[in-house]
Amino acid sequence: MTDLELLTVGRISVDLYAEQLGVPLNDVQTFRKSVGGTATNVAVAAARLGHRAAVFTRVGDDPMGGYVRHALEHTFGVDTRFVGTHPELRTPLAFATMEDPAEPVLDFYRAPQAPDMTIAPDGVDRAVVESVPIFWFPTSRLSAEPSRSTLHQLLDWRERRTHTVLDLDWRPSFWPDAATATRELDRVLGLVTMAIGNRSECEVAVGESDPDRAADALLARGLDAAVVKLGGDGVLVATADGERERIAPYPVDAVCGLGAGDAFGGAFCHGLLSGWPLADCARAGNAAGAIVAARLMCADDMPYVADIDLVLDRGSVPAGI
Repeated sequence: MTDLELLTVGRISVDLYAEQLGVPLNDVQTFRKSVGGTATNVAVAAARLGHRAAVFTRVGDDPMGGYVRHALEHTFGVDTRFVGTHPELRTPLAFATMEDPAEPVLDFYRAPQAPDMTIAPDGVDRAVVESVPIFWFPTSRLSAEPSRSTLHQLLDWRERRTHTVLDLDWRPSFWPDAATATRELDRVLGLVTMAIGNRSECEVAVGESDPDRAADALLARGLDAAVVKLGGDGVLVATADGERERIAPYPVDAVCGLGAGDAFGGAFCHGLLSGWPLADCARAGNAAGAIVAARLMCADDMPYVADIDLVLDRGSVPAGI
């Protein structure tokens, strides 16, 4: 058994956010650093909400790797027992520019290979994978070896235990083409209990961008639930027992659209761990995503429970939150 409540598997990096908004990279003068990566941000978001979260990943044996480990442990309260170190590869960087705050540009520096794509099964405790209440991983874990085979080994250990969550997070730069991603996703959809993604990500996964048809296609693979993000139209939650509900969004003037989806994920996990209905999990996720979209950073700006409660109570995002 494990004392952890959430284990995420995936990308980690040092993220550098342009502090000058609304301008192209050529006009950016300063950047602010933080930790980043989909799986890492979800773990940070859940830890910020009071949960025991860990990330299974790998950094480089370099100063940036040391910074990442220190920040996770001492700033964000994320368990780092499964953060390994590659002796030769460098810790990745990601530069974020906000010429259009609603559609930030994220430029990855991960060549020749990122350490987080070299994870192996012996880097994590099998008992944790088997028993942790939530096991969460993004699509990018399937894009290259040895990460792909490692993920399949973990899913074999997991045996489709509730909650085994696939984040459909689609990063085209990680893949040779969409068809390859579709093929690899097809191999794992029968091994998870829940999938979360936006319309374009659902189209890559199951060939459907219409929310209801996408949810139907995902549930037909034996999932307990499908969560389809609809951008400004909210979120569709559909379950295998026939429940289906569209959850309204919380409109916000975006400062930086990066991290909103990861905030959604962390708050959604908070709801699952609290025993809430899935619709309420999605409401909390929408609130968390809106809060982070109104802020510059991802990990550093993940909300606390009081922030989410305020948005849920008000039905809107207060100015300056």
